[in-house]
Amino acid sequence: MSTGNAPLQPIAFPAADGYILRGFAGCHSQAAATRPVVIINPATSVRCRYYARFATWLHGHGFDVITYDYRGIGESRPPQLRGFEAGWIDWGRLDFEGALRFAAARFPGQPVHVAAHSVGGFLIGLAPSSPCVARIFTMGAQYAYWRDYARPRRAGLLLKWHVAMPVLTAVFGYFPGRRLGWLEDTPRGVVRDWTARQPRFEDSWRSGARVLPEAERRALVERFAAVRAATLAVSLSDDEFGTVEAIRRLLGYYRRSDRTHLHLTPEAVGQRTVGHFAFFHSRFEHSLWPIALQWLRHGHLAARPIGEVWHLAADGG
Repeated sequence: MSTGNAPLQPIAFPAADGYILRGFAGCHSQAAATRPVVIINPATSVRCRYYARFATWLHGHGFDVITYDYRGIGESRPPQLRGFEAGWIDWGRLDFEGALRFAAARFPGQPVHVAAHSVGGFLIGLAPSSPCVARIFTMGAQYAYWRDYARPRRAGLLLKWHVAMPVLTAVFGYFPGRRLGWLEDTPRGVVRDWTARQPRFEDSWRSGARVLPEAERRALVERFAAVRAATLAVSLSDDEFGTVEAIRRLLGYYRRSDRTHLHLTPEAVGQRTVGHFAFFHSRFEHSLWPIALQWLRHGHLAARPIGEVWHLAADGG
């Protein structure tokens, strides 16, 4: 696949359990131990191809880049999705873990950074190897607790994503999102995780179809505390999913990372709307993308950021 100024080459690598994941990578011809490799973690049920222009742009600014699809989505979809089992825990501790291992093997010794969209920022903390990540940038990162949705849209979003989606999934054996124009087709386990109604993510696996023992739930939470990467979380005021409350709820798990939360309005970049998805559109190459570039390259914001900024210091330990 060729986009923009540089080609992204197809890649395939195993998840931690051996499931083959596919995506694309932009690699520079000469190895450099100081050049970071950026792994792009997609949102739920958004194909990695959606991030191709952003990935190519990062490559053009000196990074090696990996984009990939989680199991059940896009390039990593199995021949039969009906009844296929995969959930957010699988995407984090198996698929993102596999991406980290692939990055370490393909780019040995290079710093690993992550650019994550929506649930992609949540999945980072589930991977056993996530302490190796040096720097994190997230856009609208949260795990879809419904009370965090923007209040004017909350009822409609609850009906669409927490009522209609699981009903359709029960009928088809997976969520037929593509034919509805609601994202990609999605494995039923992901739908089950998305539609859980607990404010703490680990409590979603306390009962129901996928029960995890208490010790395992505690271990998942501790994995988030093992992440030490400096993190920038960006939110937009018109993002109905990634509200300030939703961003802060997730950031609370990364308690041993220095975390910066940048909250923007569309008007700050001369737009009427940006929302949850548009950040990665190429029209923001000169306005929003440089925020990610500045963080991934230097680990700090510009001297005069264009939005509200909150800093959350890492806990001791």
